[in-house]
Amino acid sequence: MAGTRPAFVTDSATIPFPRRPLDPSDQVRRWYENELGWPAVPGTPGSPLWLRVGPRFDVLDVPAEAGRAALRHLTPVSPVAVQGDRMRLLVAAGSAEEVPGVLDWLEWGALPLDLTALGEGDLMEAPLPPGPGSVTAVRRPVDPMPRGAVRRPGPQGPRGMRPLPLDRSASVQGAAVWLRPPEPGGEVEASLPTLSALGGGGGAPDLVRVLDTVATHCHRLWLRRVCAQSSAACP
Repeated sequence: MAGTRPAFVTDSATIPFPRRPLDPSDQVRRWYENELGWPAVPGTPGSPLWLRVGPRFDVLDVPAEAGRAALRHLTPVSPVAVQGDRMRLLVAAGSAEEVPGVLDWLEWGALPLDLTALGEGDLMEAPLPPGPGSVTAVRRPVDPMPRGAVRRPGPQGPRGMRPLPLDRSASVQGAAVWLRPPEPGGEVEASLPTLSALGGGGGAPDLVRVLDTVATHCHRLWLRRVCAQSSAACP
C-alpha cells in the first residue's frame, strides 16, 4: 500500500547477547596461568582460587615469625606469601619429599615443629596478585575446600607437622597475599630454595639453611608456648 512503511523482520539469531561481566576470579586465574604458567584450580562460586603444588614449586607452610627469620637465606625475588599468622615459602618442586630426611639429618626430626611441607597433589590458596585495589576486587567470603584439596592427618602429623589451614581466611582481611610476589615472565624456579644448592655454585637459595632456620624458630615458639602454659598452671 502506498505510503506504508515496509515492515522489518529481525532475526533474533543475529542479535548478540549482552556480554557477561568478567568475574574477578577469572582475571586472577589468567594472571597465574598466562603470566606465570602455574596451573590453577577454581573453587566453588564465592571461594578463592587454588594453585596446584608440585608441577612448578613446593611449599613450606610455617609460622610467620619463623618465616621472617628465613628470609635472609632467600633472594630478593624468591616468592613468599603470608596469610594471617602463617607464611608460605615457595621452594623447588620435589623439595617436600626431602624435608623429613633433611630435618632428621639436622637432628630436628624427633621434635614437634609447627611446619608443613606441601608437594605433588596438594593445593595452596592463591595469594592475591600484586597491584592497587586487588584485595577488594577479587576477594569474597569463603570457603568450602575444593575437591581434590589435601588435608594432612592431624592435628599433629609425623614429626609434629601441622596440617595446612586450607580454610583459614574468611574475609578480605584474612586473604592470602604476596609478601614477595613472583615476577611474571621470569624463571621463578631459579629463585626457589633447593637441596641441590648445598655446596654448589649456583644462585639458588639453599634449602638446608632455610629448613634449619625455620626449625630453630619453630622450636623456640614451641618452648615459649610450653613455658607460658606452665606459668599459667602454677597457683
